[in-house]
Amino acid sequence: MPPPDAVADDAEAEDFAGDSDTDAASVKLELDLTDHFLIAMPSMLDPIFGGTVVYLCEHNHNGALGVVINKPTDMTMDVLLDRINLKLEIIHDSPAAMPEVYRRPVMFGGPVQVERGFVLHSTMEQFSSTLQVTEGISLTTSKDVLEAVAHGDGPQQVLVSLGCAGWSAGQLEAELGRNGWLTVKADPQIIFNLPVEQRFTAALALLGIDPVMLSGDFGRA
Repeated sequence: MPPPDAVADDAEAEDFAGDSDTDAASVKLELDLTDHFLIAMPSMLDPIFGGTVVYLCEHNHNGALGVVINKPTDMTMDVLLDRINLKLEIIHDSPAAMPEVYRRPVMFGGPVQVERGFVLHSTMEQFSSTLQVTEGISLTTSKDVLEAVAHGDGPQQVLVSLGCAGWSAGQLEAELGRNGWLTVKADPQIIFNLPVEQRFTAALALLGIDPVMLSGDFGRA
C-alpha cells in the first residue's frame, strides 16, 4: 500500500463524482444505487474486486463512487494516525487497553486515489470536505475527521480506507448488465460493527443468499 501521509488535507479535498453537473443531476436517474452494497459475483475474477463488498456513496449521471468495506490492509488506525502525525489524546499502557476504534484495520477502499484517505462515519458536524450519503452516514476526505478521532471526540462509528472505487458514466450499469454484481440496500451495522471477515456473508444474507448458492450465472438482484 502507498504510505498514508497523503490523507487529504483541507485544501486538497477534491469534488465527489456528482458535484459538477447540476443539469444532469436534475434529471431522474433510472437506477440510483446510492446507499447500496455491491456484492461481487463469482464471475468477477478481477484481482481487486473479486470477493468484495462495496458501499456506494454516490451514484448519478456522472458515474458512481464507493468504498470497499471488507478488504483490510495490514495497517491499524493507531498506526495510520501516528504516520500522519496525529497523536492519540490518551496514552495506553498496552494495545489491549486501547479503545477498539484505534485497533480497527484500515481498509483498501479501491484502486482510485490510493494515496488518499476516505472516511465513512456516522454523521455529526460537517467537516471540511464531507459528502452526506444518508441521514446517518457521511463520507469525509479531509484530515479534520481523523484529528477528531485522534482527540477522542470524533464520530462514534468510523471506517477508514485508503483509496476508493469509481465508475465513469454508464460503466457500473454495464457491469451490472454482465451480472458482475449483486445489489442490495446497505445495512450500517455491517459497515461499522461486524468483523471484516463476516461482511461478505452478511451482505449476501440481506438477499437471503448463502455463499454456496452463488454461481457465475446467478442473476442480479
